[in-house]
Amino acid sequence: MTANAPFIGTTQLSGHVVVVCGTQRAARRAVARYRSLGAAVTTAVVPSEMAALSPALSRASLIVAVDDGNPGWDFLPALARERRVMLVQEEAAPEHGTVTLVGGGPGEADLLTVAGRKALAQADVVYYDRLGPVGIVGELAPGAELIDVGKTPGHHKVPQGRIQDMMVASALEGKSVVRLKGGDPFVFGRGGEEVDACVAAGLPVTAIPGITSSISVPGTVGIPVTHRGVAKMFTVASGHQPFSDDELEHLAGLGGTIVVLMGVATLPQTVAGLIRNGLDPKTPAAVIERGYTDTQRSTVAALDKLVMAAAEAKCASPAVVVIGDVVAVGNDWKELVAHVGAAAGSREDSRA
Repeated sequence: MTANAPFIGTTQLSGHVVVVCGTQRAARRAVARYRSLGAAVTTAVVPSEMAALSPALSRASLIVAVDDGNPGWDFLPALARERRVMLVQEEAAPEHGTVTLVGGGPGEADLLTVAGRKALAQADVVYYDRLGPVGIVGELAPGAELIDVGKTPGHHKVPQGRIQDMMVASALEGKSVVRLKGGDPFVFGRGGEEVDACVAAGLPVTAIPGITSSISVPGTVGIPVTHRGVAKMFTVASGHQPFSDDELEHLAGLGGTIVVLMGVATLPQTVAGLIRNGLDPKTPAAVIERGYTDTQRSTVAALDKLVMAAAEAKCASPAVVVIGDVVAVGNDWKELVAHVGAAAGSREDSRA
């Protein structure tokens, strides 16, 4: 039997012998992957080495044919049939180092794209953040070196410049590098800076988009960022630093929906500034914490009550702030008065 996809994921091969065929560089990912799954891996770099592997072949559960361009491996399908061993065909690892930025989406593994999964499966090293599908990185990138470079509010254990230096250094060593981020690499993910660093080093770099929390997290509680007859536009802004007066004036006057990421710490300044610049104090607003987790909750109130409501609920990052009439879409806004924090529950709205 011949398959065209590697054994990845939760498959465990402890106690099994796997024979990997291909040059050392081309087969490096396959060797790392099957070893990470517990297999006893034997390698053949050139076809002539197979003759010496008869003892291993007699015990092998799997033969892996890596496409290293050598036509001498053409005998492997016949050998597998003769030995009654499954044969798996795999692409060669890249000859030169590469960098791929992968948007991990808002957190649930099912929302990571197929392209993102493929990139992780082929990675030699993964630099990952604290958001996104971090709980299963080892499963998605079996055998890869995993390096946590995640940032928390007010604490960057690995400065951005250092992250870029590490990525470039790994790729210059010939490794396939994946930079895994929550959401999308280019929505406040500093993906542009990382692309620039790779280009400056002469490295090939690609980006795989991800689902951004600015749209997906509000959607989990029935808040569409646009809605016919309610909002025909939305603005996504970073609340990491307080907005300037000019920015607040434009946000208040633009209309539509305002989505603020990383905006819990600066929420008092944001709300006060928007109201000061003419936004209706009774505008519906929400703070949605820990999107796509078992402890997700939303705190909903009129804009002029939102800061008090968020304080009483002890709202904390990560959170998405949504301001606009769309917050009332799909909700009974007449019942959403000044909120007093309710107990958090699985994707549960906190209302009063």
